[in-house]
Amino acid sequence: MTQIVGKVRLALEPMVNHWWQVPLYVSARGLTTSLMHAPNLDLEMEFDFFDHRLEIRTSTGEVRQVALAPQPVADFYAATMSALDALGVSVKMLARPVEVVDAIPFAKDRVHHSYDRAAAHRIWLALANTHRVMSQFRAGFVGKVSPVHLFWGGFDLAVSRFSGRAAPRHRGGVPNCGDWVMELAYSHEVSSCGFWPGGGGEGLFYSYIYPEPSGFSDWAVQPKAAYYDKDLREFLLPYTEVRTADDPDAMLLSFFQSAYDAAAELGGWDRAALEAER
Repeated sequence: MTQIVGKVRLALEPMVNHWWQVPLYVSARGLTTSLMHAPNLDLEMEFDFFDHRLEIRTSTGEVRQVALAPQPVADFYAATMSALDALGVSVKMLARPVEVVDAIPFAKDRVHHSYDRAAAHRIWLALANTHRVMSQFRAGFVGKVSPVHLFWGGFDLAVSRFSGRAAPRHRGGVPNCGDWVMELAYSHEVSSCGFWPGGGGEGLFYSYIYPEPSGFSDWAVQPKAAYYDKDLREFLLPYTEVRTADDPDAMLLSFFQSAYDAAAELGGWDRAALEAER
């Protein structure tokens, strides 16, 4: 569902560096596209994980709703496109998922049909709580830094800091995603952190740098439960460790900060110019 709505945003919004025009954003009720612009009309699409519906609101005051319920992807796609058509919004997209191995076209996908209301609400709660800490972490950087946003391809909430230097061409290799997409995403040196609900168990927090400097994997990142994954080339921290901590916000902030410290120090970033005074 999020890939379908994300593709609408991709189709309507102008290109921004590192694909920042395509993510969704955590809202008070779920996930939103924020304001988008179509010919003669502005609109917003929001997943509401309280009333469990996709709500489409326009600058003319019109509203359309699509139920979030157990149903084939094909039915949700048809209902969403029909709602947009009724509002006079025409969208041309590559109508299949990206960054997944089994990329069934939306209109033909009758394989995936589950929707768990309780699980959807819990994921939103995790994203909302993570958003709070990531916003605090983001505030400590005065250089180029992304919003706290959710990339619907991998479904991870992320915030990225940039050194200002160009990076070597990314190798690509993401399933059903052109290498040129990753080349644009990683065109400049970046330290990124975030939360991935799909990372086994209750999900994982992560932090990495591209390109990775020598010694990064050996840095003593906090807390003790954090570890470096050689396959992913990222520091990871299980969500469960944070959720059950005495001070979850402090633990997570220490993870983001210490992993960034490793990236900035070993990468030779100009920290005095890039960071806010503490």
